[in-house]
Amino acid sequence: MDRRVDIRRHGLRIALLAPPVAFLAVFFVWPVAAIISRGIDANGFREVLSDDRLRHVAWFTVWQAVASTALTLAIAMPGAYVLSRYRFRGRAIVRALVTVPFVLPTVVVGAAFTRLLPGALDDSVWAILIAHAFFHYAVVVRLVGGLWANLDPRLSESAQVLGASRWRSTREIELPLLWPAIAAASAIVFLFTFTSFGVVLLLGGPQHSTLEVEIYRQTAQLLDLEVAAALALVQLVAVVAILIVTNRLTRRSVPRRMRHRDEASVAPRTTGQRVLLGANLAVMAFLLGLPLAALIERSFAVPGGHGLAWYRDLASTDTNALFVPPVEAIRNSLVFALLATIIATVIGGLAAIAIGGRHTRMWLDLGVMLPLGVSAVTVGFGFLITLDEPPLDLRSKAILIPIAQALVALPFVVRSVVPVLRSIDHRLREAAAVLGASPRRTWREIDLPLVSRALAVGAGFAFAISLGEFGATVFIARPDTTTLPVAIFRLLGRPGAANYGQAMAMATILMALTVVCVLLFERARLGDLGDF
Repeated sequence: MDRRVDIRRHGLRIALLAPPVAFLAVFFVWPVAAIISRGIDANGFREVLSDDRLRHVAWFTVWQAVASTALTLAIAMPGAYVLSRYRFRGRAIVRALVTVPFVLPTVVVGAAFTRLLPGALDDSVWAILIAHAFFHYAVVVRLVGGLWANLDPRLSESAQVLGASRWRSTREIELPLLWPAIAAASAIVFLFTFTSFGVVLLLGGPQHSTLEVEIYRQTAQLLDLEVAAALALVQLVAVVAILIVTNRLTRRSVPRRMRHRDEASVAPRTTGQRVLLGANLAVMAFLLGLPLAALIERSFAVPGGHGLAWYRDLASTDTNALFVPPVEAIRNSLVFALLATIIATVIGGLAAIAIGGRHTRMWLDLGVMLPLGVSAVTVGFGFLITLDEPPLDLRSKAILIPIAQALVALPFVVRSVVPVLRSIDHRLREAAAVLGASPRRTWREIDLPLVSRALAVGAGFAFAISLGEFGATVFIARPDTTTLPVAIFRLLGRPGAANYGQAMAMATILMALTVVCVLLFERARLGDLGDF
């Protein structure tokens, strides 16, 4: 009997994994493998190793990722502490707003920082590092703060009763327990900054380039596909190594039981606690709020004052540099994001349910997460060189855009659902079975209510990520399928106050849509469960 049950469960897992495996094989493994084969067979790989400028690009990619990770940790760790340990009015809203920058399109952030950091910081390394800290502040707050909220505060309180200072109890008791989450957050931030594209493209100028940006330039501007493929191969090897480390660390940092975030938090009582809370809220407002406020202000700045002229221009039929009216670009973004969300939610949901058990092999989890680290530019480049002939001649088809966006969003759905599944106490299922519940009823009564909420969170993330996806879309979008991020990028590249003003207006609209998505999926979130 037990053997039949095990066989049935194994067959169900294979059936659940079949669609995700097929989807990833066709739209991820095949395009990326094509790039790898070009990098190995061509002379481009030798050129990458011998060219001093390209070696400098590789070095700068690693250096800026390390520096960005260190800066993000230094700024975000105090914020993770106050949001996990202190109760105050509006904390839920602050937690939601902190997440907004993480899912903002890179072109929106780049546009905001071009307004906020003119002159001395323009085209500088500091502009890149600050923008990366802005982007990834939420990763540290989510991962470290989520585990911090689950630590029993009585451990530190007992140490302080025995004479230890607050700093010593934190250093010797809490930080060692937090190390898995800190290491996981560091690995994820490093991964994202290592593959940074839009931020470096817009803020780095001609003198600063990462592997991701160089792949784009070699392909779109220099038309050197051999060197681009070799660079993509170098980046892919590094990303796989980082992902293996990240996968191991995030598994260790996931809370294993559900717990309300208010159980370990208190209202700030002392002057020092109030100062700490106020200082961190000020840092959040300055780092996270000021760039967005500058973006909004600039969208209303017209010659002679402020007004709605740029927003009215978006409704005009003048295609300008976009090849389509701006309103059409907005519609394209919404339609493509909706299609990508459906694809990512279905494929990611099936994959998460299949790999969410207690004895999942690491390679399954890693395989589903691989699109998170592989460059979106590499994926878009791979689409161009593989999906251009029967039986999958999709290069001229609009459906290719939501497919590419779904690939980028897929890991966010998986990482929203898997931690929730793993947090469910298996004894609940065993108790239901003892009481006579069938596996189907056990799933329906215990797992499904939690999974449905987690899927809603994942779908919200997928929609926000797809809405602002830029790296792959800029490769494959045709003139009549221009999306909001691509339109903003094109407008920013053209001179004239009208082009810049419309770009700011479109970026503000995109930011507003992202904020709505974040607020909606925050309402569905189950405490701090979920990696993002």
